[in-house]
Amino acid sequence: MCSNLQKAMIDLIEVFHSYSGKEGDKYKLSKEELKTLLQNELSGLMAESKDPAVVDKIMTDLDENQDGEVDFQEFVVLVAAVVVACHTFFEDLDKGNVTPCSRS
Repeated sequence: MCSNLQKAMIDLIEVFHSYSGKEGDKYKLSKEELKTLLQNELSGLMAESKDPAVVDKIMTDLDENQDGEVDFQEFVVLVAAVVVACHTFFEDLDKGNVTPCSRS
């Protein structure tokens, strides 16, 4: 039986591979694959950005080896950054320092 963390790790791997390899290398995300992943999996966060070049900026920041694609290790950096930001947000929410915009 898997722990919650093990399930989360499996889900993360499965999400990555459900988008990677539709174009080119099956172990990497092209810019279009990354864009689709972000729109489908993080649509709420993407909707907050009014910058049409946000995917280009994310791609540039993630593509550490500058090969024009995002491999799993580079993808995990994005996930970690988003998780840390969400954790900080909810800590501030618990302290009453922020008000969520879409909570009922």
